[in-house]
Amino acid sequence: MEPIHYLVTKIEGDYAILRTVDRPEAVEAPVALALLPDGVAEGVHLLWEDLEYTIQ
Repeated sequence: MEPIHYLVTKIEGDYAILRTVDRPEAVEAPVALALLPDGVAEGVHLLWEDLEYTIQ
């Protein structure tokens, strides 16, 4: 799979709302904070690659 770049648009409880950067028309999706690296906050850019999220 190709890497996907995300932007954290919002944090709601135990979930971060992610929007793809490469395809802004895509729907935002909630992802459990437990699956994301420490230090995630609103406005942070993430890279999803090899089934793992990293902060960019």
